[in-house]
Amino acid sequence: MIGLGTYAFFWQHSDRVASPLSLIGAFERTRELGVDLFQICDYAPLDHMGDAELRDAAAAARDLGLTVELGTKGVAPERLSRYLELAAVFDARLVRSMIFAPDSRPTLPEAEAWLRGILPAYEAAGVALALETYEQVSTRELTGLIASIDSPSLGVCLDPANVVARLELPREAVELAAPYVKNVHVKDFAFDRQPGWVGFTFTGARMGAGLHDYPHLLETVRPRERGAGEPEINEIVEHWLPWQGDAETTVRTERDWTRATLEYLRST
Repeated sequence: MIGLGTYAFFWQHSDRVASPLSLIGAFERTRELGVDLFQICDYAPLDHMGDAELRDAAAAARDLGLTVELGTKGVAPERLSRYLELAAVFDARLVRSMIFAPDSRPTLPEAEAWLRGILPAYEAAGVALALETYEQVSTRELTGLIASIDSPSLGVCLDPANVVARLELPREAVELAAPYVKNVHVKDFAFDRQPGWVGFTFTGARMGAGLHDYPHLLETVRPRERGAGEPEINEIVEHWLPWQGDAETTVRTERDWTRATLEYLRST
């Protein structure tokens, strides 16, 4: 299934715009675009919502016919336990996370111990935990950890853009992660020369205009070609859009990139 995530609304949620979009507002925009899936990922207000606000947001998603996934950072037991509780509120069947959080940088053996402790609860609840490919941990280390734990509820959230900061090649990361993928983050990316030709910036690009070989990802991971009994691998649209100089231009560009990515995915 193709979905949108909060990173597709990054600037629309931001306080740099006059009227920041609420979570329910993002749900409504998602439905207007004919999309049935939304991933609430690294959305800070979610951690500060009270029970009534959470119930209202979950009810709004259900009323709109949206399936919800969740996303956070870190594998500390209290963090993953909290997101399992939130998964129950939103009827979510997937939580995306990563090994490190801003306040927690476990060693891989520590992360493995924490994951082994919490995964039985995820398995019992029927919720998948997808750890994102990121520069802090190599894709080989991440997939090795997942293979070692060998839980049906543990896998990869594949984002080939992130691994470039570790000097990994996106295509190689895709091939390493393919057997373990439970979720895909979809965005294009490219290098641009800095003014004066002193270095590069690595940022997002309009889908199809950058360096991401998405046909290779589709061929390798096959998220839309699941066999009988195989869990679905959803493709979540997000962006790395730099600020475009003013709020109006930035929001207009963000919306254009979202439409372009949806059109690209629907045509492939």
